[in-house]
Amino acid sequence: MEEVIKLPESKERRAAKQKRAAPVRPDLEQEEAKRQRNVETLAVLGEADGSVRLLEELVFGAEDELLDRLVEDKDQQRATLLDDKDDSSESEAENEARLEVPPTRKAAWVDEDDELEEEVDMTHRFRRDLVKGAAEATMSKQKLQQRMKDQFQKAMGGTPSWAEIKVKKKGKKKAEEDDDDEEEDEDDDLLRKTGNFVASSDSLPAGILQMKRCLHANSARPSDDKLTTVQFHPSAQVVMTAGLDQSISLFQVDGKTNPKIQSIHLERFPVHKAQFSRDGEKVVATSLKNKMFYLYDMMEGRVQPVHTVRGLNEARVKEFSVCPEGDSLLLTGTSGYLHVLTLKTKEVVRSMKINGNISGVAFSHDGSKVFTNSEEGEVYVWDMRSSRCLNRFTDDGCVRGTSIAASRNGQYLACGSQSGVVNIYSQEACLSSTNPRPLKAVMNLLTTATSLTFNPSSEILAMASRADDEAVRLLHLPSFTVFSNFPLSKKKIVHRTSCLDFSPNSGFFSMADNKGRAPLFRLLHYKDF
Repeated sequence: MEEVIKLPESKERRAAKQKRAAPVRPDLEQEEAKRQRNVETLAVLGEADGSVRLLEELVFGAEDELLDRLVEDKDQQRATLLDDKDDSSESEAENEARLEVPPTRKAAWVDEDDELEEEVDMTHRFRRDLVKGAAEATMSKQKLQQRMKDQFQKAMGGTPSWAEIKVKKKGKKKAEEDDDDEEEDEDDDLLRKTGNFVASSDSLPAGILQMKRCLHANSARPSDDKLTTVQFHPSAQVVMTAGLDQSISLFQVDGKTNPKIQSIHLERFPVHKAQFSRDGEKVVATSLKNKMFYLYDMMEGRVQPVHTVRGLNEARVKEFSVCPEGDSLLLTGTSGYLHVLTLKTKEVVRSMKINGNISGVAFSHDGSKVFTNSEEGEVYVWDMRSSRCLNRFTDDGCVRGTSIAASRNGQYLACGSQSGVVNIYSQEACLSSTNPRPLKAVMNLLTTATSLTFNPSSEILAMASRADDEAVRLLHLPSFTVFSNFPLSKKKIVHRTSCLDFSPNSGFFSMADNKGRAPLFRLLHYKDF
């Protein structure tokens, strides 16, 4: 026979009984026995309806089983949530991330004045739209700031996307999150600093050349006749000038007074060209129609004339170049001859010959090769050690060659022509190809290109023509564009120029003109002399 379980009484009936009868103190032992019977009964009625069973447990007891069941349900729910989290897509993670409260960034700096309580007059016409009532005649700065933020967000339809703090996507590894935190900290540190974050480049910019005009290099002793040479000393802050007034002068270069150091006079010897020796201790000077040339020893202050050179069969010694290697000269003879002369014994050690007449000579950066330009427009490449011709090519579009120059970085070779066109080649192509194409044909000179010089850093090519005034151009490399601010257009300061030179570190630039002056310019991009 099944035991009948009475359902619990309703709350209203139980309350009425409690009012009628005085409360009786329950017997603890009876209550415990009754609770155990209820537990056994619930075990038998395990198939009963769930809602009825839950109600019986709440009324009659079975707290321990209920707690265990709640713990199990909580664990199952947590496991289900974890599974759902792993199976969720990236887009769902982003949606959940948007709902999170964005972290508050630490202020880059704190202004103590912002924390002061200050009342703002709200009756001003610029703030009337922010007032919500007549009582708000004044408002604190913090409240006004928040009011303005709310008004802006209302007008924008919420916080703009550019003002939102990006919340990281969920599901990333902990190591990646740590890296992102470090990057954010670095960004915050960067935003807390002021100043130049991008350093200026060491390379020379194109367009406008930053320069300053200085006092003439030979202002302490101007020449009475045409200057033919200007050259900076290879190691000292000294410049040399020479010309047809039969003198050679040395000046200290400071850009302000340029005081004269020394000047020598060569009797009946108009100087056509003068150059420092490789070590900078001597000066070699040649004239227009003399076979003799002079050696000026600056250390001893002695002038030595060289009347004859053993093995040299030339009527005159006019054009020459100082070899970068060894104590020797490369003399330009007639009929296409090149003679290597050693200064120690004053004799010719070897000779080379090209077809036609030589119009220009230029050494490679290491002195192992020499480029010669002929009047017929051909360029020869010679090996100085073996005196062997390595290559030969025709200057593109050239009818008559007039000048040549090689950059010190071994990258460029410039060839000038009678038409004023200057072709710039790659030295590597000139050594390997019999028909190299120029990198750029510069056509800024309208008369014969008689002088070409690269600066020591190979960023500027100076081009000049002695056939016209202001026929000097400075070309930027590697953009192959002419600087627009040289020469100056307002005042004529550049006359017919026969020689160009840069100081050892490109800090100064000077020219020798037909007025007996050597204009001097300070190139501000270069810090050293």
